[in-house]
Amino acid sequence: MKALLLAAGLGSRLKPITNTIPKCLVPIDEKPLLEFWLDILSVVGVDDFYINVHFHADAVRDFIKKSAHADNITIIEEDTLLGTGGTLKKNAPMFFDDTFILAHADNLCLTDFKAFINAHETRPPNVALTMMTFDPPDPKSCGVVSLDGQNVVTSFHEKVENPPTRLANGAVFIMEPEVALFSQNVDADHFEISLDIIPNYINRILAWHNHDYHLDIGTPETYAKAQDDIEILRALYKKFTV
Repeated sequence: MKALLLAAGLGSRLKPITNTIPKCLVPIDEKPLLEFWLDILSVVGVDDFYINVHFHADAVRDFIKKSAHADNITIIEEDTLLGTGGTLKKNAPMFFDDTFILAHADNLCLTDFKAFINAHETRPPNVALTMMTFDPPDPKSCGVVSLDGQNVVTSFHEKVENPPTRLANGAVFIMEPEVALFSQNVDADHFEISLDIIPNYINRILAWHNHDYHLDIGTPETYAKAQDDIEILRALYKKFTV
């Protein structure tokens, strides 16, 4: 299986930490955030990674060069940020042949990816992608979904003042090739998956809930929380990388 890890963002909310280091490489228990993704996805059979770079790109390249997974990584250079959807669109042909994972690599996500993949493989008919959901501390800061009895998404609300649910989009997806094909039909080079792809797949998205650990390492406060949760993270990392 292939995975597209989105790692090119500026990390503006995480300043001053990101003045000198990209958000995808902030250390948690002395391990760069991106390394968590590579380790946990390798265990479930991902052997072909695509990682986009832009902000502090040299640092990310140096990390990849030294990574135990280096031989399985293709670097995608972005001189201009394309947004999450724009990155998929530009590289869509790489994902036309099979199911793939797409994830925002600035999230810290430790959960049972085998179960996540199995849920997608046994999805209801007509479902084209599976979205990982989680319980956020503040649903107003997330996109939230409503589900039917089969856990298929029936509505999506992106960062609204009065969210109708607390079931948040974790920005981790398993996608069929048709989603990559669809991205090429979006009439823009810079766009976002949450705004320009998800709304077009309502009633065709399966939700799978992460009951273990999911945290956007987006601010100094959430980064501090990850540090406070080190013992929990160590146990989950060990559980899901064996």
